[in-house]
Order: sequence, then C-alpha cells, then structure tokens
Amino acid sequence: MLVLLIVFMVTAPLLMQGVKVDLPSAPSAPLEKNSKDPLIVSIKSDGALYIDLGNGKNKKEPLQSIIVKVKKVLKQQPKTPILVWGDAKVNYGSVVELMSSLQNAGAPSVGLVTEPPRKN
Repeated sequence: MLVLLIVFMVTAPLLMQGVKVDLPSAPSAPLEKNSKDPLIVSIKSDGALYIDLGNGKNKKEPLQSIIVKVKKVLKQQPKTPILVWGDAKVNYGSVVELMSSLQNAGAPSVGLVTEPPRKN
C-alpha cells in the first residue's frame, strides 16, 4: 500500500498540466479516485495567477477572470475538483485568499498540491 502511495505521489504531478512552480514539501495522503479531471489554478512566486482548462494554454489572469472561468466550468461539471499549485515562495495569505475565492465560487473541493518531503 505504501509503495502504491509513493508511486501515485510521484506520478500524479507529472500527469497534470500547469504552470511551473516550486511546490512546498508536506506529508500527504492519496486523493480519492475521481473520474473528473481536476481544474488546476497556479500561483507563482510573484503572485501571478494562471488557470489550466486542459487545453495546454496557460496565461496570466486576474483573480476575477479566473473565478468567472471556474464558475463556468462548475456550471457544466459541478463536481469538478480544483487543485492549487502554490509556489513555495509565494505569500501564504495569497494562497489562502485564492483557495477561499475558489470555494466561494462553488468549488466542491479545493486541494493544495505539495511535494513529498525529502528524506535526509
């Protein structure tokens, strides 16, 4: 079971598209298997926001524009999970504000993507 968890934690970030950010390290448990592909919102170290709608195109957008797009996706697919890729160097308050805004937009679940901690 632990091997499966490690394999999932290593391969899951490789399967998802998004803007390149340095993810923080944190212990985590595997996500439940979900048939819906997650919507990925990234926040870079400078606070710039990006949304990946699955078309491979990521462009810098203001928070309100991202919220409008998230609401459109959730209207068509209400159970779509949202993952936030927050750069390890970004202000913690900015990540919390983003996650709170996504929840207020109607997201059923908002998760924060991290890397597993490195063992010394």
